[in-house]
Amino acid sequence: MEQKIEKRIEELTKILNQANYDYYVLDDSKITDQEYDKYLRELEELEAKYPHFAKEDSPTKRVGGEVIASFQKVEHKIPMLSLGDVFNESEIISFDASVRKVVPNPTYYCELKIDGLSVSLRYEKGILTKAATRGNGVVGEDITHNVKTIKSVPLKLKEEIDIEVRGEIFMSKKTLEKINAEREKENLPLLQNPRNAAAGSIRQLDSKVAAKRNLDTFIYHLPNPEAYGFSYHHEGIDFMKKLGFKTNPNNRLVSSISEVLDYIAEKQELRPSLPYEIDGIVIKVDSIASQQKLGFTARTPKWAIAYKFPAEEVLTKLTDILFTVGRTGQITPNAVLEPVIVMGSTISRATLHNEDYVKEKDLMINDIVSIRKAGDVIPEVVSVKKERRDGSQIPFQMITHCPICGDVLSKKEGQVDYFCLNEKCPARKVEGFIHFVSRPAMNIDGFGARIMEDLYNFGFIRSIRDIYDLKKHREDLIRLEGYGEKSVDNLLESIEKSKENSLERLLFGLGIVHVGSKTAKILAEHFQTMENLMQAPLSTLVEIPDIGMTIGKSVVEYFAKEENRKLLEDLKALGLCFTYKGGPVLENSEFQGKTFVLTGTLSKMGREEAKEMIEARGGKTSSSVSSKTGCVIVGENPGSKYEKAKELGIPIWSEEEFLGKL
Repeated sequence: MEQKIEKRIEELTKILNQANYDYYVLDDSKITDQEYDKYLRELEELEAKYPHFAKEDSPTKRVGGEVIASFQKVEHKIPMLSLGDVFNESEIISFDASVRKVVPNPTYYCELKIDGLSVSLRYEKGILTKAATRGNGVVGEDITHNVKTIKSVPLKLKEEIDIEVRGEIFMSKKTLEKINAEREKENLPLLQNPRNAAAGSIRQLDSKVAAKRNLDTFIYHLPNPEAYGFSYHHEGIDFMKKLGFKTNPNNRLVSSISEVLDYIAEKQELRPSLPYEIDGIVIKVDSIASQQKLGFTARTPKWAIAYKFPAEEVLTKLTDILFTVGRTGQITPNAVLEPVIVMGSTISRATLHNEDYVKEKDLMINDIVSIRKAGDVIPEVVSVKKERRDGSQIPFQMITHCPICGDVLSKKEGQVDYFCLNEKCPARKVEGFIHFVSRPAMNIDGFGARIMEDLYNFGFIRSIRDIYDLKKHREDLIRLEGYGEKSVDNLLESIEKSKENSLERLLFGLGIVHVGSKTAKILAEHFQTMENLMQAPLSTLVEIPDIGMTIGKSVVEYFAKEENRKLLEDLKALGLCFTYKGGPVLENSEFQGKTFVLTGTLSKMGREEAKEMIEARGGKTSSSVSSKTGCVIVGENPGSKYEKAKELGIPIWSEEEFLGKL
């Protein structure tokens, strides 16, 4: 009897796994949904009664249910390197020229750059044993429990082989639409784009959540092809396909750079009709021997690049211009837009920076404007379509009074920004609190803008000192809708931990006008304690390099106010650190004594974090390029600083090169 049961379980497992492969990998359904569901129910019932006969590659394991406490670290035996980016045809041709210096007649393998997240899959004797994220390239996170729910990932290969493969986890456009339709019915926030949705799904602790998200994969890389006797990258792709992995049918082997450019043009045109999002094309030298000759930089292979599609621009209507008040009282005009999808995200607001910016672009309410996402991240108004004006346009008018407290605005001579000078303006206070807890300042985890606004509106926070008294209101916070016990305790723990921060973080968090994170570090390093700085006369401050009269006056004025001195007295009593903890400068000849300029959007870290890294290694940062600039670090969509650096012959590092030199 049991022998028959075991045989039936084997048979059902084989039928269902083949059906999954046909449908999710080959896109060819051989059995009906009704048959599939019938077989699956039968298998589930048999495995429930005879669990000792369940197979390691049983399709029932894909429904999820495993819940983990946290993600474990996984070390990559072969580093998962990122690719260097290029943005135009001339940079692609330059890449080809650099390859030809080493490899006379290269052939290239072109792949669609899937907009998802990288994954490493390890198999032992053909059985999936480990799935991990890229992480920092050397250490990732174990996501095996969620990856097992992805039906295009084989739990068992067609050969009993030890192997590691790499690819991309993604969510299709259709799946995203379906999930958002369901979330809209339940009044839940919509998932903004497939990439974020896939990343959020794969980082769920409960695999049932990931299972419901219907994620997919394409496998595109065999890290050690020579171990399997392959001489070319495309042979590795074919081999992985034979093992049961899903590979992209749009990939193509080409024999020249002109064919690469033709492929890019063809796929860029195809892009809107694809069932998944792509953000570029990956170009790889096909010969493994040639790859080894070309080698690697610290962070990227020299035999492959990623061409990034230009930022997408769309048209929409500018329905209004609203004004917001920042932590220093700065007034910023903001475009209110008819919602429009740009690069997969719904955009309804964009900053207009200041009065001069609006006038320079000649923007009017009810204009049709062009919108794009700079660096695929920040929405911006590019231009106005004046030919679309129909007489309904309303000219822009700069406000004269604060939109929150009603005080008259001030604009100093030579400045472009208007300010609300009322230090008790509610908007300034909330923005100031948000700044205080932000990552570059006191770095209090779990304290986003919405939570800060809630706690202000509920009356829990009226001053910075109240942040450190929140522990007295723990029970009240837990009772608030959306605030669980664990999240409140994590927040309170993070608040306590922030008391240990070095002086420069506190200085920056206080929001002293003209004192950014760099200036705060200079002051903290020079004076060592808050008390020394509070007593410093203007004459001493202006003698410090990079401080000057404007910053010096602002610092003296801040500490001269009794309410500010009282706040600091309270913060010290609450246990905040008032001393500089900075250690010695890390010795690094790539940075020591050089001035760096950052331009474009960095994808791996924020700009403030990059500045801290540079300064910790003995370098300086500047906002403008000159003949004295030592190096320009270029992120996505760099501006005029990049062009000026090329004109002056100043060394230029990509973000990957920068990370490598760190």
